[in-house]
Amino acid sequence: MDLLLAIDVVRLFEWLNVVLTSGIVIFSFALLLYLLIYSRRNSVARTFAFLLGCVLLTYFTDLALFDVEDWQVARPWLGIQWIGIAFTPAAYLNFSHALLTTTGERNRTQMIAVRASYVMSTLLLLAVAFSDLVVKGGAVTHRGVHLLPGSLFPLFSLYFLVAVGWGAANVLRARRRCLTSTSRRRMTYLAVTFAAPAAGVFPYLLLTGWPTSTPGLVLWVVLVLGNLGVGFMLVMLSYSVVSFGALTPDRVVKHRIVHFLLRAPFVATLVVIIIVVTGQAEGWLGLPSHRIMLFGVVGVILLLQISVELAKPLIDRALYMEDREEIEWIQQLSSRLLTSTDLHQFLENVLTALCELLRVDTAFVAVLDNGKPHLEVVCGDLGPSRLGALSFEAWQASLDQVCAEANPTPQSGDGDAPAHDPRLERHGDLFVWNGYWLAPLRSTQDEGVILGVLGIAARGPEPDLTAEERVGVETLLAQASVALEDRRLQQGIFGALERIMPEIEDIQRRRGMIHYVGDQALSEFNLAESSELREWVHDALKHYWGGPKLTTNPLMALEVVERATREQDGNVIKGLRSVLREAIERLRPEGDRKMTAPAWVLYNILDLKFLQGHKVRDVANRLAMSESNLYRKQRVAIRAAAQMVAEMEKEELRNQQERTTRDG
Repeated sequence: MDLLLAIDVVRLFEWLNVVLTSGIVIFSFALLLYLLIYSRRNSVARTFAFLLGCVLLTYFTDLALFDVEDWQVARPWLGIQWIGIAFTPAAYLNFSHALLTTTGERNRTQMIAVRASYVMSTLLLLAVAFSDLVVKGGAVTHRGVHLLPGSLFPLFSLYFLVAVGWGAANVLRARRRCLTSTSRRRMTYLAVTFAAPAAGVFPYLLLTGWPTSTPGLVLWVVLVLGNLGVGFMLVMLSYSVVSFGALTPDRVVKHRIVHFLLRAPFVATLVVIIIVVTGQAEGWLGLPSHRIMLFGVVGVILLLQISVELAKPLIDRALYMEDREEIEWIQQLSSRLLTSTDLHQFLENVLTALCELLRVDTAFVAVLDNGKPHLEVVCGDLGPSRLGALSFEAWQASLDQVCAEANPTPQSGDGDAPAHDPRLERHGDLFVWNGYWLAPLRSTQDEGVILGVLGIAARGPEPDLTAEERVGVETLLAQASVALEDRRLQQGIFGALERIMPEIEDIQRRRGMIHYVGDQALSEFNLAESSELREWVHDALKHYWGGPKLTTNPLMALEVVERATREQDGNVIKGLRSVLREAIERLRPEGDRKMTAPAWVLYNILDLKFLQGHKVRDVANRLAMSESNLYRKQRVAIRAAAQMVAEMEKEELRNQQERTTRDG
């Protein structure tokens, strides 16, 4: 009985090890995807992603070989595992070098060491694949398959130890160079958890072996405890890395990574636990294990998603302890903003309710934009039969007259009143015109401001509302007015955001740099030197004639764009377009334009594709090239345009400095 109990305990720890190994694989893969999606342009995140890939490959192989005792089956997998093991030291050095570079220290020796480590790792991997110098043969210890050390394995161990130690020294050096408490705290997290990947990847059994006399339970307990520590440190290490180079505030990074971990890898890990547990529950409650597994997996996925959603306020409160009130305002603003579709749907509901209340079949809302009315929403048929022979211009003039008579204070700058339409008659707060009853929609903040006009199909020559109908009409008119007022205020917010978005992105970029390089971020930072400049130029050209990638483009913060904006009477969009146009014109060769001449290819692509807006097929035909070749040339052309924008920015900065020196 004792022997059976011992076997059960060993099996329990074996399955615990499977669960923890699966969790590390899942979290590593999820974090790798997260870094590639959100931080792929940051050097620290890219190098850490490679290190994470080594960990993922190593642990995935361990998971795949669980319960495999056939040496011939395991040998190819163990060879694949050595890809992750061999390149871990190089990934460590590269990662630590990127961290040190973030603090402003650039060391040529470090760079040479990183390149040499990749060469060394490649040679070791080739030795593993084609010789027995590093590893050889194989063994099965307590149902765990592993390789045996070769004559050069001690050399690999020394290389592994030196690379990881050098990397740790780089992290400590980077921490000493940090200037702020925030950056120092991040580096402290990194320093404490830095050894996690190495601890999980290094093949200990090849170095020490495992005495056959030692109980298998001890081995599995050690593996379980080790995987617990490695998994926790790996998550903490990843959490520290995702903040490096992020253009979004720390609070947004925290919110995104925490919710990502809860909704993706945490759920997947629980699903693995359910699969492992139910796989041993054959006959429980009289059901087969695969059916219990199905119920458990579905239940975990649904319940955990609901739990995370219900716990979201508590999670956010824990993440935003210092800025709780401001974050609540931002969240409320995000959930309550009215889009154009929201406004249309709300006004349609108001018009439908009015039609049902008054038993008519047609109603409309005309909104004033820059003093001119235009139809916003129509309920029913508002065709020529309703409007009669009245022209659109006359219809607009009539609505202008409604606004003028409803508001004794002229809205236009010159105070001119619109021409009188004899069909327009006033009856109290309503107007009768061309078979409609019209009601002005006033601002809730200032009754002297008319936001629009609501029209209802007239059921008689004069308004004949009952007391109950009048109350209902006034309520619905007030709701329409509130909606239009909110939309007007939101347009002001959007306009302000559109103007300050480039500055906000600039501040975020500088904030990230100041954490690590101090005053250098203020004195030497230049958007034109950013590695993302080419992408910004591409986005701006892609939406040259309108679109969010133009109106919110970081290029708007360039000094040359600000100068062009002043020349365009403060219109920043026109200013950015003029800078892009000038950059492209600078690429124009001298002489007469030729569509197929090699010297003209870059200019022709930029001009035809972006400035003139021709389709890809038409541009390719005119330039006598295939579409695939056009796309290749287009990348070169955009890179050249970005370089020209950078030169224009440097010229503008030099001119400003010369003017400052001359004036001083």
